[in-house]
Amino acid sequence: MKKYVAEFTGTLFLVFIACGVAAVSGCKFPEAGYIATALAFGLTIVAMAYSIGNVSGCHVNPAVSVGVCVAGKMTVAECVKYIISQFLGAICGAILLGICLGNFSALGANGFGGVLANGTTVTAGMAIIVEIILTFAFVLAILGVTDKEKNASVAGLVIGLTLVVIHLIGIPFTGTSVNPARSFGPALFQGGQALAQVWVFIIAPAIGGALAGVFYKAVLKENK
Repeated sequence: MKKYVAEFTGTLFLVFIACGVAAVSGCKFPEAGYIATALAFGLTIVAMAYSIGNVSGCHVNPAVSVGVCVAGKMTVAECVKYIISQFLGAICGAILLGICLGNFSALGANGFGGVLANGTTVTAGMAIIVEIILTFAFVLAILGVTDKEKNASVAGLVIGLTLVVIHLIGIPFTGTSVNPARSFGPALFQGGQALAQVWVFIIAPAIGGALAGVFYKAVLKENK
């Protein structure tokens, strides 16, 4: 039970803090919003990794749990319980964020349809591809760095910094999800376009996480 409580708590704080920074910085400081949001997600993961990591592994992300399960490091039953805990944590985090902001109109939800610097409009197909690639990279980094016990002391930092970089490239496209729970919680209460598009951020990261698990199991694990 402790593992599931830890996952609930970690995901709650990820949504409340990191999505909160995205919501506030995007409105108040748009030019610095990308960097602030990227750092918020990465550093929150670092903090959670060193606080709840020894209890649950600090997945706080259904895509990570799917990848770990496909890689053979977790049972399907345990994976399902992790995912339920993460979604519940994200929902509660979004509720608390909305209460603190005074409204639920902007909770840092993900979306597509914006225009890139080169004038290209981000389509659903582009969003799906970007989210699959970024989630694959993120989950693969997690599987790799946690594969050896000697990396335990730096694993949280590596994972957090990887998430920062992933956000820096992904934010212009989708706001960067790579985490179905993180996307679902804010979208559920923000509604509108965010809720209508949330399917992309549930399906694509799950595919990316599963592919990372397959790649790890087929290539990296065999080379140990």
